[in-house]
Amino acid sequence: MAESEPLLSGARGGSGGDCRVGRGAPGGPGAEAGWDLCFDQAVVFIEDAIQYRSINHRMDARSMWLYRWYYSDTCQWILSFTIFLILCLAFIETPSSFTSTSDVRYRMAPWNPPCGLTEGIEVLCLLVFVADLSVKSYLVGWVQFWKNLWLLGYLLVLIVSLTDWMVSLSLVCQEPLRIRRLFRPFFLLQNSSMMKKTLKCIRWSLPEMASVVLLLALHLCVFTMLGMLLFTGEKEDDGQDRERLTYFRNLPEALTSLLVLLTTANNPDVMVPAYSKNRAYAIFFIIFTLIGSLFLMNLLTAIIYNQFRGYLMKSFQASLFRKRLGTRAAYEVLSSTAEGDGQPPGVGVKPQDLLQVLQKVQMDRTYKEAIMETVRSHGGSVLSADEFQKIFDELDKRRTKEHPPRPQYQSPFLQSAQFLFGHLYFDYLGNLIVLANLVSICVFLVIDADVVPRNRDDFVLGILNCVFVLYYLVEMLLKVFALGLAGYLSYPSNMFDGLVTIALLVLELSTLAVYRFPHPGWKPEVQGLLSLWDMLRLVNMLIVFRFLRIVPSMKLMAVVASTILDLIKNMRAFGGILVVVYYVFAIIGINLFRGVIVVPPGNGSLAPDNGSVACGSYEQLEYWANNFDDFAAALVTLWNVMVVNNWQVFLDAYRRYSGPWSKIYFVMWWLVSSVIWVNLFLALILENFLHKWDRRSHLQSVSGVLETTCEMSTVELLFRDILEEPAEEELVEKLKRHPHVQLCR
Repeated sequence: MAESEPLLSGARGGSGGDCRVGRGAPGGPGAEAGWDLCFDQAVVFIEDAIQYRSINHRMDARSMWLYRWYYSDTCQWILSFTIFLILCLAFIETPSSFTSTSDVRYRMAPWNPPCGLTEGIEVLCLLVFVADLSVKSYLVGWVQFWKNLWLLGYLLVLIVSLTDWMVSLSLVCQEPLRIRRLFRPFFLLQNSSMMKKTLKCIRWSLPEMASVVLLLALHLCVFTMLGMLLFTGEKEDDGQDRERLTYFRNLPEALTSLLVLLTTANNPDVMVPAYSKNRAYAIFFIIFTLIGSLFLMNLLTAIIYNQFRGYLMKSFQASLFRKRLGTRAAYEVLSSTAEGDGQPPGVGVKPQDLLQVLQKVQMDRTYKEAIMETVRSHGGSVLSADEFQKIFDELDKRRTKEHPPRPQYQSPFLQSAQFLFGHLYFDYLGNLIVLANLVSICVFLVIDADVVPRNRDDFVLGILNCVFVLYYLVEMLLKVFALGLAGYLSYPSNMFDGLVTIALLVLELSTLAVYRFPHPGWKPEVQGLLSLWDMLRLVNMLIVFRFLRIVPSMKLMAVVASTILDLIKNMRAFGGILVVVYYVFAIIGINLFRGVIVVPPGNGSLAPDNGSVACGSYEQLEYWANNFDDFAAALVTLWNVMVVNNWQVFLDAYRRYSGPWSKIYFVMWWLVSSVIWVNLFLALILENFLHKWDRRSHLQSVSGVLETTCEMSTVELLFRDILEEPAEEELVEKLKRHPHVQLCR
């Protein structure tokens, strides 16, 4: 569709307000409208740069209003909530997870929703996604829509989901398979640019990973054949024969045993029968482990790390290009407004024009103030393209939050008290009290370890707990007095302390009201899952996190702590990928293995000394709660397999209950979760830590401490120091090819 209000004369399509008309230029209402259009376009371009979004979308007045509404916090929150809701339907749909346990021996019949309940919620979510796709398609234009594989995939997933939804209703929700459940994670993927980059990184890493996986497969096959040739004992009670019967009975069993050994989950069990016969057999298993686990698996980690860094850095380079392109597009728009003031075209941007634009831009208030202050520092001089770009470098910095001023007291006594209770040493005193609290808890835990709960006397501990809670309350009130309420709440550590203190106070008062004041022989009775006294002691343990505030003063620990905090902040993309693979494999597992795990007849209790089951088997270990009978149980089962501790138990159990083909499912899950995702996560940790470590000496030389007023803060900026600035020619050429407007002359 042609633009009705092109940015510059000669823009692609349509005719409308000419954005080159300056503020003081003649032209009447049309000129003023064209100037307003320029400013609105500059606002959108700057917002695109801030969010690393593409600028290739419609730029007429109506489309820009729709575009800004779509990316508003309210609209995005609705979309995120819809994605969350449709993903959560898996817990409610048949088979629902609404049971207290997933153990097949004790699980009651679950509540299943009536037909139409979850389907009604689902169709509302799908309609939201239809609206989302329609808005995106309109904004990018139909030509760009047919070139965008993610949008085409979005359309295909919606068509399949709506078709499958109608099939469900026509069969009164009795269909054996709901295909649309497998496609739900796509809605999460397509809504996150960072997840798309991570997925692209994985896709480009697959050829290199495949080469190592082939080496692993060859390694497994060679040693499997060697093992079957070695362990061919024919005598009863012979170590070779026991090794063959247990681990090398046939080719699939031998391959499975060595695959599990590759993860060290069955070491040294797998070699004990043969090793007990002759110690020389240990050489076979040691060589296999050295080559497979210590060499090939670590080589795979190195490849994933190298590819992750390389391709993810390219993705971040593209993000930087988008940011620079957006700010340059805003510069082109605003520089045109100066043409009517007797200045040559394209000379620069007037600071007052940029300030007016920034007032409309949706961004963090702290960054907006910093950028506007930088603009004002240029006075009345026109901003060049380089100066315009550098102004927005403020977005790459993390600002230290300024705390509200402390209250002003007239009384010398109150001033002295304010100084005393607002001093850092008062925090140290609080930390000592917390340490004493934790020591007292640990001492009583050790003392009461061998005492039956009903015979314990909590008199002394109850008195100490009252004293500690009272101190925390007084400390909180004194800090509010010294810092003021706003100043107290401006510190996250104080907010945490305050919440814990209030929770402790409420539980302490409730405990005293129910069980009276502690006295000799005082022992609160358990009512329900936990007594108020037990809840009080559990919440009291949260106070240990107060010690985290001393981390910045310990330089090496500060590097580690900041790495952990940045990982937590930037785990959305990697956590999202994990959610996607868990969701897909859980749905597949439910469809493949639902109901296959059943308790043997007449053996419902399955006592540990039952001689009818093999030692170390699924039944003997009582793994009955690990199954695929509902979505929640499937997630827990997949987690236990991902950890790979005793995962051979699951391989053996599902081979017996559902068939040997089930091993393919679990091996694929091991490859995707333990090999690929865990190594990706390890690569992120390494890159983040090395980045922090390399910057450590520089930050110390600049500020003397590790906490500075400006610091890289997002995962996109992890590679910021080594990214290359886009060339001027690249930006101009890209702007010339804008599909909807003509930005460069």
